[in-house]
Amino acid sequence: MPRVDAQRNMDALLTAAKEEFAASGVDVNVRAIAARAGVGTATLYRHYPLRSDLIAAVFRQEIDEVAAAAGALAATAGSPFEALLLWLRRYTSFVATKQGLASALHSGDPAYSALPGYFEGQVGGALQGLLDAAEASGEIRGGVGAVELLGAVANLSVPLPGEVDA
Repeated sequence: MPRVDAQRNMDALLTAAKEEFAASGVDVNVRAIAARAGVGTATLYRHYPLRSDLIAAVFRQEIDEVAAAAGALAATAGSPFEALLLWLRRYTSFVATKQGLASALHSGDPAYSALPGYFEGQVGGALQGLLDAAEASGEIRGGVGAVELLGAVANLSVPLPGEVDA
């Protein structure tokens, strides 16, 4: 377990990196990330020696947040189907903000090799729980696979080349 100050720095770096990646893409200068986090670049490199380490950590944190949202929505939504719909909206927002990460994640860098399995396990598992509950309540038909639905929603959430938001 990291010291309290080290954990605080790591959290600040992940938040800053997420914001910088969203604003400027994953190729943003690390000095901008460190400055936004309120730490020096040496602190950034101490925790994330490679850019890919930082990108993977941000993506893993966001996967955890999306997966956790499923449980929270299941507990608070009016019905399993409503929880499913709300979570799918949350997931589409997640996908829409990952466009800049796609090329990095598919670069072949070994730092990213465990992320697809982690994503499927965490996010796929969370969605499958929502699908199972909605099926058990009779609100959706059976046989809907979480991984296939995640792929379909992701494909529908990414703009086509040359497409501009209206």
